[in-house]
Amino acid sequence: MAGFLVARLIKAVLVILAIAALNFVLIRLAPGDPASVLAGEAGATDPNYVVELRRQFGLDEPMWKQLGLYLWKVAQFDFGYSYRNHVPVMQLILERLPATLLLMASSFVVSLALGVGFGALAAGVSFQRARWLDALIMALALLFYATPLFWLALMMVIVFSVKLDWLPAFGMESVGANLHGLARVADIGAHLVLPTLALSFFFMSVYVRLTRASMMDVMTQDHVRTAFAKGLGSWTVLRRHVLRNALLPIVTFAGLQLGQAGGAVLIETVFAWPGIGRLMFDALLQRDYQLLLGVFLVTSATVIVFNILTDLAYRLVDPRIRIGAGAR
Repeated sequence: MAGFLVARLIKAVLVILAIAALNFVLIRLAPGDPASVLAGEAGATDPNYVVELRRQFGLDEPMWKQLGLYLWKVAQFDFGYSYRNHVPVMQLILERLPATLLLMASSFVVSLALGVGFGALAAGVSFQRARWLDALIMALALLFYATPLFWLALMMVIVFSVKLDWLPAFGMESVGANLHGLARVADIGAHLVLPTLALSFFFMSVYVRLTRASMMDVMTQDHVRTAFAKGLGSWTVLRRHVLRNALLPIVTFAGLQLGQAGGAVLIETVFAWPGIGRLMFDALLQRDYQLLLGVFLVTSATVIVFNILTDLAYRLVDPRIRIGAGAR
């Protein structure tokens, strides 16, 4: 296990550096730069002003030199300075990261619990010949999978916030309320409900289809027939022998979902949620190179970290993977 972790960590560092270099080159090739944007907003028409801004930002240096300096700073965990926001990039990311992690964790728990639960139910009732309930669950899963995420989020705002006035529509907490303790926790929880549900429906539909397909495949294996031959009940067999052996593809997709720290851009934009996705969108509009590179790097590192955790979870879910690795 120690050798596995060391090898994966070395590969992770190399991949992160390669991603950082690729992101740097691609962003530099895009049209526009911070100097042009700031000069345009200031109403400056003097070309020398733009030249001076580029010199201050280091944009007048050759690209290879800019790239080398950037990678050297990244190796020291220095993501640069956001000239647009006048604060270090790391500070901005650390301020927004907790909100994104809270949203992703809540949507992960909800989508995983509901998706695996309904997927197992669909497989169970299909095995019990209750095909109508299986068809209903799968039809609803397909509906949520095909529904555009931004449209679903907007409809939830209209129904539950505008029409029914049950839940707040925007932000992470009430502005100017100055709440503390449990009152603040309850306020954040109320703001969290709609974005969590909107983000969960898509992933939940994938879990439903994935769980049902994996369980239906396991049901045809010999150990399941042996369990039935021992006289075990249907639901006992489904829970102990089928679902447990069908978890591997579910763990794979769970790792992919957890790695999408910056993947909720639409949800964070619709609900004005102050997270990494919204920060990335604003940085793109403002041509804030350093901030954009920092967000890309953090989200890429998050994906890699959760991929490593997923590999470790494989070894817990299926001991044969651990045995096979040890044998090689």
